[in-house]
Amino acid sequence: MNKSLRLIAAAALIGCATGAYATSFVYTTDLSVRATGATSDGTSDLSNSFKDDKIVLEARDDAATFVASQGQIRGAHLEAALAHIRSKLPTLAANDQQLAQAILTI
Repeated sequence: MNKSLRLIAAAALIGCATGAYATSFVYTTDLSVRATGATSDGTSDLSNSFKDDKIVLEARDDAATFVASQGQIRGAHLEAALAHIRSKLPTLAANDQQLAQAILTI
């Protein structure tokens, strides 16, 4: 009987632990999806707002290099475009990598 009780207790503990991990996964995934959606909305707005902007368009090659180098190579045109975008959209919550990717979609 003692062995059966231990098995039942172990199974209950594993079940509780699995439920906690699943709940944690759901919360983490939900937060990630919301953050991605907000960033995606912001970068879509960016793409539409700057599609005819000369400073931003001139930064496309630098943006491609920046993205390909995972942020290691920063060209002068990209720096100018990032400063320009941030001055025009001060509430935009996007990092340099996200902005560079958005420039590539323009």
